[in-house]
Amino acid sequence: MNKKDFLPLKGTDYVEFYVGNAKQAAHYYQTAFGFQPLAYAGLETGLKDRTSYALRQGKITFVFTTALIPDSPIAEHQKLHGDGIKVIALWVDNARQAYKETIARGARSYMEPRVDIDGNGEVVMSGIYTYGETVHIFVERKNYFGPFLPGFKKWNPSYQPTDVGLKYVDHIVGNVNWGEMNNWINFYGSVMGFEQLISFDDKDISTEYTALMSKVMCNDNMRIKFPINEPAKGKKKSQIEEYIDFYRGPGAQHVAMATDDIIKTIEQLKSRGVEFLRVPEVYYETVMERVKEIDEDLETLKRLNILIDRDEEGYLLQLFTKPVQDRPTVFFEIIQRKGAKSFGKGNFKALFEAIELEQESRGTL
Repeated sequence: MNKKDFLPLKGTDYVEFYVGNAKQAAHYYQTAFGFQPLAYAGLETGLKDRTSYALRQGKITFVFTTALIPDSPIAEHQKLHGDGIKVIALWVDNARQAYKETIARGARSYMEPRVDIDGNGEVVMSGIYTYGETVHIFVERKNYFGPFLPGFKKWNPSYQPTDVGLKYVDHIVGNVNWGEMNNWINFYGSVMGFEQLISFDDKDISTEYTALMSKVMCNDNMRIKFPINEPAKGKKKSQIEEYIDFYRGPGAQHVAMATDDIIKTIEQLKSRGVEFLRVPEVYYETVMERVKEIDEDLETLKRLNILIDRDEEGYLLQLFTKPVQDRPTVFFEIIQRKGAKSFGKGNFKALFEAIELEQESRGTL
């Protein structure tokens, strides 16, 4: 990747969810996932149409926003999609330049560059649409010293559960409609200057019943990685089709969050009530033939249902939650990389079979 990077990205700035009840969502992510209260905006800060709670753990910032009035784009989004990810914000040095470069290459504008100012300085933001109604907002915050963004005040409640060791966003996966994956791969390539890191077809990711195709796009410094999934023909309905049916279109399927100690993190998450997929027992009978030597105790990984995969660079450990809202849409991945740069290709079959068991119980397979 030696071409000039016209869109230098420093990392994921924040992920914003539009939800039905931001106060309760914020409480859930504090309690279950160990996020720390960061900042608040709402009626008390002069907003009349919405309320937002910002939470942080490590370098991961989540924002939960709910509409205060029915006639609102936030309310419409939540009505159509249920609780879901609206904004994948990207941290940049120059939000005006990021907007200019992406619009010139064919991006659809979501927000022209604007400057938000308060007593803590200024933030420049601009935005473009990606798949479905999801947007990327470019955030330039080098001249801002407040807790989160202008208009937010520090949120410091007495209830502050401890974190669970989550460090940063590893990747965010988007689900798109039939035949659309390559359009969005081209979008990230031509509009945002990303390159394809890896691809999987329906032979890689399939079971007896369902299949999907996936390609992974990443930016120049590898801090931003976006796998894009598309359904593929199978005997029954895949998880991607189920997502698109219930989300009512394309959207962000899951956020993968990295930890340095997946065993400790998963134990804490389970003790707080987070539900994870259960892989078939037979998975552990042959997994060591595939991944060879690892540092962790296999029995511990088996007890916690943690998946293992290896590539040329090393190995990784991962586990996926069940959907975290009533619609079977958004979920989370917990991942620990021990050298591996890949995405757990060797686990796809076991993972899909686990998801199919869940789909069967929902009557949507």
